[in-house]
Amino acid sequence: MAKPTSKQYERLISAPSFFWLVLFFVIPTVVVFAAAFRPADPFGGLGPGWTLESLKALSNPNYPKIVWRTLWLSAVTTLICLGLSIPCAYYIASARPRVRNWLLLLVIVPFWTSFLVRVFAWKLLLHPEGWIKRALMMIGLVAPQTSLLYNPEAVLLVMVYSYLPFAILPIYSAVEKFDYHLIEAARDLGASKLYAFWRVFIPGISRGLLTATLVVFIPALGSYIIPDLVGGPNSEMIGNKIAQRTFTDRHLPHASALSALLTLAVLLPMLLTLWLQRRKGRVSAVENLS
Repeated sequence: MAKPTSKQYERLISAPSFFWLVLFFVIPTVVVFAAAFRPADPFGGLGPGWTLESLKALSNPNYPKIVWRTLWLSAVTTLICLGLSIPCAYYIASARPRVRNWLLLLVIVPFWTSFLVRVFAWKLLLHPEGWIKRALMMIGLVAPQTSLLYNPEAVLLVMVYSYLPFAILPIYSAVEKFDYHLIEAARDLGASKLYAFWRVFIPGISRGLLTATLVVFIPALGSYIIPDLVGGPNSEMIGNKIAQRTFTDRHLPHASALSALLTLAVLLPMLLTLWLQRRKGRVSAVENLS
């Protein structure tokens, strides 16, 4: 009997994960895309036949504004989380082991409570009678009629708070493995601290930055609890419209069309990133050969 090759071993080991992904990710995604081409029945389900009505409904003049709001809120949230995570991860990685463990625990502690409870707590904090509003009024930063709730800024604040730990952990993992002798070598060769930071440190933790970008940007695109609780009608995102079409309007094809649009918005950046990585790898291989 022939001995299995290494490729056969790899396929055998990856088979359970592949089956899991196909069963719980690929098939549901195909079902959602297919439901977008079905008509709605009067009882809130899917009717017989096929139609493009749900896709045509995406031309609603309100949707471009909602899509743009979703994209810029998600992008700004990701940028702020990255900007805050890099110094936090650097400080944690450079701390003494005992202090480092406590700092990591503080980063993870928010996961011990319900996400919904944490968002609702922010709603209480930003309430017109909350202590944040009163403190800002005492120092003259806001007027009595200023509302800290039900605006895109409140959504942005709570989204940064909610997704910041997801950015800190992968960046910390990359920073912890970084060889700081590279920065010392760059400094010995005449590079300034800022130049060494941008040209040595940042590329050295690029994998952590990429992971942090994906794990923040993708969930941010699908957010609907945060805009629903602290955003109000003028801060709706695509996730809110999907929930509205599913539970309130009972129009599953329309909800599926919006979900398909959101899926494409998530997949396209990921595919673009993979393509750029492969292209960079091919360019590096050609340069090494030459």
